[in-house]
Amino acid sequence: MTDLCGSDAVALAGLLRSREVSAREVVAAHIKRIEEVDPVVNAVVTRTFNQALAKAAAADDALARGEQPGLLHGLPVAHKDLVETAGVRTTFGSPLFAEHVPDRDALIVSRMSGAGAISLGKTNTPEFGAGSHTVNPLFGATRNPYDPGRSSGGSSGGAAAALAARMLALADGSDLGGSLRNPASFCNVVGLRPSPGRVPSWPVTDVADWLGVEGPMGRTVADVALLLAAISGPDPRVPLALDSPPPALSDPAEIIGLLTRDMRGVRVAWSADLGLPVDPVVRAVLAPARQVLTDLGCEVIDATPDLAGANEGFRIWRERGLERQARARNNDG
Repeated sequence: MTDLCGSDAVALAGLLRSREVSAREVVAAHIKRIEEVDPVVNAVVTRTFNQALAKAAAADDALARGEQPGLLHGLPVAHKDLVETAGVRTTFGSPLFAEHVPDRDALIVSRMSGAGAISLGKTNTPEFGAGSHTVNPLFGATRNPYDPGRSSGGSSGGAAAALAARMLALADGSDLGGSLRNPASFCNVVGLRPSPGRVPSWPVTDVADWLGVEGPMGRTVADVALLLAAISGPDPRVPLALDSPPPALSDPAEIIGLLTRDMRGVRVAWSADLGLPVDPVVRAVLAPARQVLTDLGCEVIDATPDLAGANEGFRIWRERGLERQARARNNDG
């Protein structure tokens, strides 16, 4: 029997579209998994199980009528507790917003829902996303599924831990200084920080802010590429949004073909540490990747940018950005 919680998202999407499994079955299996595992992990902090089961039933009925399924049809997801979800509590990890229920969906949420994904709730984050470990005074700490005594990373640690523990098929996250990549590395999943504008954010407090981005998380590169295809593309409200449309996919399995390309001659800059302190264990794990790129035919060039003063500049930028966001949220409230 198919392990509905263990299958990668691309494979599960294929089973759903062929009606080998139903959205009802998939969602119910993931709800059961959350109920069994999350008391220890603490990743999905607000749950929308009844709504998810109702949406799964509607998705099955639509497919039975012959309607064309969306790219993410029937896939269980959850949204980081920094993005607004209409009618669903959105706390930003702060007691100040413990009972905050938005009346609108963030763009990334509406795009995932429009592609057929089924939300099971919200994933944990440090307060206002400001931290490399996922812990806040409202919900406490999200624990690493591989070792509950260790951190899941942050700030998208709830999403990464939920994926690693097979509670979700896909998840969204956000990244200003590593918040997609850090927890993914801690939890052995994949987090992609897209180029600014690839995944437009709305609503936003600063339309000119290019430092923070939203992006996809999954257990495989193909899964992340699938979610990226669903959430990318221009939006007229976002000046920094890239004009290029997402790939036109009629079936999730087509994403595999997009990931297969001739890498010969592609120039890649490589740095073991970016000139910054890096744990020797991390350097040792990453070192073989240089040869992998060479074996693929890439032209790998050793290069280390000058990042003197970057840490101080980043801290100033982040503090000012968080102040702007807090003022904007207080004004909305």
